Formats: sequence, C-alpha cells, structure tokens
Amino acid sequence: MSERKVLTKYYPPDFDPSLVGRSRAPKQSGPKVQVVRLMAPFSLRCVSCGEYMYRGRKFNARKETPPEERYLNIQIYRFYIRCTRCSAEIVFRTDPKNQDYVVEKGAKRNTEPWKRGLGDGIDENETDEQRLDRLEREMAEAAGEEERNAMAELEQKTADAKREMAVADALDEIRVRNARLEKAQREGVEIELPPVGMTREEEERKRQEEEDAEAARRAFAFARGQEMLEEVIGEEDGPTTAGFAVGDGSYGGGVSSSAGIPSASKTAALTTTTTAVDSATTDMPPPSFKRVVKKKKDRAALLGIKKKA
Repeated sequence: MSERKVLTKYYPPDFDPSLVGRSRAPKQSGPKVQVVRLMAPFSLRCVSCGEYMYRGRKFNARKETPPEERYLNIQIYRFYIRCTRCSAEIVFRTDPKNQDYVVEKGAKRNTEPWKRGLGDGIDENETDEQRLDRLEREMAEAAGEEERNAMAELEQKTADAKREMAVADALDEIRVRNARLEKAQREGVEIELPPVGMTREEEERKRQEEEDAEAARRAFAFARGQEMLEEVIGEEDGPTTAGFAVGDGSYGGGVSSSAGIPSASKTAALTTTTTAVDSATTDMPPPSFKRVVKKKKDRAALLGIKKKA
C-alpha cells in the first residue's frame, strides 16, 4: 500500500536528469486576459435577439486589461460576455470618469437617469464644472420645493385640525341639546332652546341678558308701585285736613254731599294702586339684611331624656 501523501518520488537507476530540458512558453503579447465570474452591473437588452438581462445576472466572462487605456492613472477594464439566448458577444468596459460602465458592443443598456444624473435636454459631454453647477442648482430647487411642500402640508394639517375641532364642538352641542330635551320630556316641562348654530358662550350671554332684563323689569315695577302709593296717600291726606278746618266741628261738616263722589273715585284708585303694589311686592320682595336667629328645638323629649329641674 503506497503512502497517501507522497513525500519522495522514485527515480530509476538509469535516470539522466540532463536529458530533461527546461522549456518556457513564449511570453504573451497584447493585453492580459483572464476568465472571471461576474454579475451584470446593469440591466441590458441584446440587440441581436432582444433578450432582456437583468442586473445581477451571473456570467462567465473574459476580463481584458489593456495597459494603454487609463483615466487619471486608473486602469480601465473590458469584459466580454455572451447573450443567454443567442450567444451573441456583448462587450462593456468600466468608466472611471462617471463612476459607471459603458456598453461598447452587442447590447443596449436600459437608461437609468436617477443614477447617471442625466435626463432629457442634458448634454452628455458636459464638463465637471458644468455638472457640479447643474447638480447644485437641482439640489437647491429640490430643497425649495420640499420646503414649499412642507409649508403647504402644515397649513393643510392646521385646517384639518380646526375642522375636526369645529365638528367635535357641534357634536357636543347636539348631545347637550338632546340631553336637555329628554330631561324636559321626562319632567313634562317645556323649554326654549337656542338655535343650533349658537355656541355655548353666546347661549350663556343670552341667558344672562334675559335674567338681567327680568330683574330690571321687576325692580322698575316695584319702584313704580311705590311712587303710585305715595301719590295716592298724599292726595287722600289733603281733603281730610280740609274737612277738619271747615264746618261746625264735626268730620267733614263743611263738605257738601257732592264731595263724596271724588272720595269714592280716590278710594277705587287707592285700591287699584294697592293691588298693583301688592302684586309687585309679591313678584319681587325687597331685600332684607336683618339677621334672623332661629330658635333651637328641644329634641331631648323626642329621645325620651328627662332634664333635671
């Protein structure tokens, strides 16, 4: 059984090492070519059969390194692949200037303006300074548009928030009105509700104004009743004094029988005024600031407690 790892080799007795010559292959001329495994760096379409090959498709390619092709001392590489359908040769190379790839033969690259920075109406042969100026201008325009869009979005959000708050307030007002109506229907009381569009502040202000107007009306009615009562009392006191002065010493002796008619009319007026004053007094009693001391009730007798004498 021979060894698995051969460390020494067998040389026969008649072996002559001088007969073994060293041969070298001729040095390769031209660009260096290697067989590599790569993925397509972009999506492309074959011009021979129209087959689409997506980005990331794997190929067994030949990598060529031309020594004379450089850009700012950066080596340019060329790759040779074949179409997956018709086996037509496709050639593309690196482009260090634009940090991209360029298709040279056999296929057409699908445009990618978002990556190359090229679009309609833009010259592909523009210089680096022109490209930088164009990119700065496009970035400034994009920033301004984003700012305008942000302001418009903020205004729209503010308007939506105000609309939602108004809708919520209207719903709350409707709920309060319905609750008041249900409560009034249960109690059998008729109430007058404000219009639907009226807010709580307006409703409260209107109710306060109505209360103030009612209080003022009652106060003026009471004051008017007091003035009428004073006038009637003053008119009644004048003829009475004259009756005592004229005559033979008796009450009303110097007054004729026709003087009784004005006295009856005055009595009726006095009665009417007194009724009005009484109604006004009943409607609004005068305020009293006198301290009322309530008498304490003796609850000891209710509990059956007898006090000692």
